Amino acid sequence: MQKCSSVDVNASCEYILVRYGEIGLKGKNRPKFEKRLVGNIRCAVGDLGRINVSKIRGRLMVKVDEVDTSEVIERLGRVFGLVSFSPVLRVDATPEAVFEASLTSMQQGMEREGYSTEESSEPVTFRVTVNRADKTFPIQSMELARQLGGHLLAGIPGLKVKLHQPDLIVSVDIREGQAFVFSQTIPGLGGLPVGVSGKAMLLLSGGIDSPVAGWMSMKRGIELEAIHFHSFPFTGEKSKEKVADLCRVLTRYGGNINLHVAHFTDIQKEIQKKCPEEFRVTIMRRFMYRMAQRLAEHTGALALITGESVGQVASQTLESMVAINEVTLMPVLRPVVGFDKYQIVKIAEQIGTYDISIQPYEDCCTLFLPKHPSTKPNLEKVHTAEESLDIEGLIEAALEKTETLSFYRNEA
Repeated sequence: MQKCSSVDVNASCEYILVRYGEIGLKGKNRPKFEKRLVGNIRCAVGDLGRINVSKIRGRLMVKVDEVDTSEVIERLGRVFGLVSFSPVLRVDATPEAVFEASLTSMQQGMEREGYSTEESSEPVTFRVTVNRADKTFPIQSMELARQLGGHLLAGIPGLKVKLHQPDLIVSVDIREGQAFVFSQTIPGLGGLPVGVSGKAMLLLSGGIDSPVAGWMSMKRGIELEAIHFHSFPFTGEKSKEKVADLCRVLTRYGGNINLHVAHFTDIQKEIQKKCPEEFRVTIMRRFMYRMAQRLAEHTGALALITGESVGQVASQTLESMVAINEVTLMPVLRPVVGFDKYQIVKIAEQIGTYDISIQPYEDCCTLFLPKHPSTKPNLEKVHTAEESLDIEGLIEAALEKTETLSFYRNEA
């Protein structure tokens, strides 16, 4: 970011003004949400160097000291709860300081976007917006915007005012005796800060859907634990590493994740040996839910999360969901339940999990898939089929072999 020339000595280019939306409507719980958001921002950028995060009325301020601001901005773009943020010039809330800062901000914006008024027949268009939250400032918003526009036209030849879709917008936000002037607004992810909605257990396969479901749950403030069902030696270390890589991507958006790698081979062998072929997928999924609930209770998770989408595969019909859901009393969250594959793939590409998910390493679900699984499993017949299995013994043995891996935000 450019050094601030021609601005009052109290000004600085090393501030980022952060805006949040939904948490501002939380009434008496708002301080709790703000505190969590501040903590998450510190967690996201704290390892980069000297960075301070503070609250001002209705906003957060990130002060960057001798740190690459572009890296800070990139990481803020992965923090849930932020509506938008802007690198700003911070000056005292006086007309003189605001006028000088607006000129510098316009010059910075033109340089950033590659605009020039020299040797060009086309003017650079702009408009000015003012948010006067501090009503003690002596000039009202509309009048200040008009005066600033005139100041910019006089100070930089080749500009032209355009109220709709201009090339640049210079904005002034006045609050608590300070003015923040900027020409760039970067969209955030929105949602709620991760951690304000409790913890849930994500059933994480190596496929496309479940990482997206985890990401969408994090956007609603849910902290993740994850369980992956591993069928060694039928699924090897490459398959497990693939899921570990998915966890690493998800930690970029919401802090630490514990991945519980559950040994599932013996359970699948017993199901294949003793249960009718058409019910094997249903029974296998019922075991997964039972094991996920046990681990959820142990880790303090309050719900299960899956990547199920209605009708996508045999185990994701409504009839199958009813049969599988029966084994747990926990809420089962299905964030992608109404999405088609194209929509899920699009999100996976945007968040960085798609290229990992399509790596050709099979998971336990695909290896033991029957040719003709039941799409409308009869619960009574499923109960009868499970009578041949030592359910508790198989679960206990599998959980004893479970390995827990921990992944941390911003780890290499």
